[in-house]
Amino acid sequence: MKKRPIVTRHGPLVRSTKWAGVSRGDAVLVDGAKERRQQWVFVAHVLNEETGDEWVEVRGGRQGEAKGRSFRPELIYPLGAKKGARLVGQSLAAAPQLPIY
Repeated sequence: MKKRPIVTRHGPLVRSTKWAGVSRGDAVLVDGAKERRQQWVFVAHVLNEETGDEWVEVRGGRQGEAKGRSFRPELIYPLGAKKGARLVGQSLAAAPQLPIY
């Protein structure tokens, strides 16, 4: 069963639980020195329609943690983008993981 995106509005903020082929709860990688070694799951993509700013909310951190953090979309990668200690390929913002029909 496919997960349907939940889109909510709060003033100029538009928050969606589905973005670039990932849904709430899907594992993602974050491109950062410390963040690359930690485990993250996608929560939501947020767009401020007034300013054009956007960010991605994730949850996770070190083993056993569940911190909520926000990152720029170009720092979020699909789970398969990690080769050893480095990230390969493009971020989800540049290359969405869209389903093939």
